[in-house]
Amino acid sequence: MARSSSFTFVLVAVGGAAVGFLAAQIIPLPGQTVDEAATESAETIDQPSVAEAIVGLEKLTLDERLRGEITSASELNGNDGSRFMRYAIALEEDEIVEVSLNGALQGVLALYDDQLQLLDNAPIIRHRIEESGDYVVVVSGADAHSYGPFTVDSRTVELTDADTVTVGEPIDSWLQGDAREITLNIEEAGLYQLEMRSDDFDAYLEIKGPNGYAREDDDSAGDLDARIADFLEPGEYTLTARSAYGDGNGVYTLSVEPHELPGDGELRNDGALTPEDSLNGWFSGQELSYQVEVEEAGMYQIEMRSSDIDSYLVLEGPNGYYREDDDSAGNLDASIADFLAPGEYQLTARTAYGESSGMFTLSMEPRDMPDVDLRNEGTLTPGEALNGWYSGEPLTYQLEVAESSLVTLEMRSADFDTFIEISGQGFVASDDDGAGGTDSRLQESLLPGTYTVSARGFSATGSGLFELSLEMAPTDIPPEL
Repeated sequence: MARSSSFTFVLVAVGGAAVGFLAAQIIPLPGQTVDEAATESAETIDQPSVAEAIVGLEKLTLDERLRGEITSASELNGNDGSRFMRYAIALEEDEIVEVSLNGALQGVLALYDDQLQLLDNAPIIRHRIEESGDYVVVVSGADAHSYGPFTVDSRTVELTDADTVTVGEPIDSWLQGDAREITLNIEEAGLYQLEMRSDDFDAYLEIKGPNGYAREDDDSAGDLDARIADFLEPGEYTLTARSAYGDGNGVYTLSVEPHELPGDGELRNDGALTPEDSLNGWFSGQELSYQVEVEEAGMYQIEMRSSDIDSYLVLEGPNGYYREDDDSAGNLDASIADFLAPGEYQLTARTAYGESSGMFTLSMEPRDMPDVDLRNEGTLTPGEALNGWYSGEPLTYQLEVAESSLVTLEMRSADFDTFIEISGQGFVASDDDGAGGTDSRLQESLLPGTYTVSARGFSATGSGLFELSLEMAPTDIPPEL
């Protein structure tokens, strides 16, 4: 609140060394020293108005670029050793101003009113002015080592207070704590994408419409921005724009755009998925189920990919077969690659968590069998390596130790994060990444006897080819039991 008053202008620290603002720094009047200003402030005598107090400060004018440089000669923040520069700016009531800091300087901006109140601090400040008057903008280095040239850009943000939004016509508006309700009219049924974006607060978007339709979202657009993408029937909808925690202030952009469909525009949210098949589906909060018919035993790879949601697959089949996967295809995409026996399987496509919605692609492809002999059970032989296939269930092997030996087991895979465990004769040991990367290595002194080696993935959702090797050497070192 920039009101005329009698005081000595003092800028105080605003959040510690990381912010690097002014700690107990006094702006002296023309002809005063800092000590003289501090003394007069302590005696609480009347001081000139803020207009006189900022005489001598360089002026910052809206819509004009200001250039400067923080050097070792700039004013010193006694709190953290950072340097700063101050500028006077005149602002009008009800303006929404944006002040941004750019350039080589690693720094921040602060906006103060004339009552020693810090109004905002950030590399980009957006603030609604409550009262016309003189304000101070401070450019500060982020820490004691931050120097360099900078530019300060400032402008008045043109916002709308409209309570309606139209498809294809984004609106910029201001949120002041309370949620805002905005009307959206959909004339043609179709797929639409609604987004609420803000650099000032964590955006949260809700929509309610005909026949009890309701959706909400927090961060699906990334960077704390909200996105809802869904089929909307013709009718009137109410959008509620707010912050995630109910106390946000600042500028936001709200947009509603048609969401284009890929390929021929066909979506399949149920039905059959066959080898060498690919389909597009739409997830909107409910699990989708597909039927998979495997006629010939073999290895198959099923993938679910999406740029809108975190994909998740569950595959269930004959004889209690069960597999699930979250991110094995990378980039939040799901993949199940496994040997499948002939039979009918049920495939469930959904998100890993949350209530986000969006488009995905589902595909199934036969995969070439590894050109190696696979051994998923049996006895391990020293000096030899075997190949196996992990598909979610631990594989067990026997290890015979004829005399006290130093035993080295290694499990390596390019397909999943390996994990090995050895147990027997009252001894148990395990390892995850001892061979480097996501490969496993155990080296233990073992007494004579029979041991069980368990080979698996660190996560039950992984699958793929692995190599398991065993080396043994006689030792007199007693094992640590």
